[in-house]
Amino acid sequence: MRKENRAAAGAAAWQVIQNTDSRISVWRRAGAVPRMVGARLSGRYPELSGAKLAGMLALFLYIVSPIDFLPELMIPVLGVADDVGAAVWLTTMLLGESERFVRWERDNEARQAFHRANPQAAPSH
Repeated sequence: MRKENRAAAGAAAWQVIQNTDSRISVWRRAGAVPRMVGARLSGRYPELSGAKLAGMLALFLYIVSPIDFLPELMIPVLGVADDVGAAVWLTTMLLGESERFVRWERDNEARQAFHRANPQAAPSH
């Protein structure tokens, strides 16, 4: 991605971040992304669908790829817009999914702590 595209994508992503009302910080959600992907790939976190994970990967590859559907040299404004749009879409997906993952992680840890403290309690489903 060219320097101008990265700057525009960063500005658009920052707008997405500012418009979220979550109590889970952006940094915590960003830090959870590798854990979320690892948990999904290992089968521990089935809430993230394979299709959504593949979509995120496709968006990431499109953003970092030097090949664009709308080249900046031929159509300058739209050439930048498609990269910015892909970056905003990916950022939005990652923020939402990682927020759900952090909540899932927290709930899972609480359940495990409860069962360790109360081994006689029947497991809940």
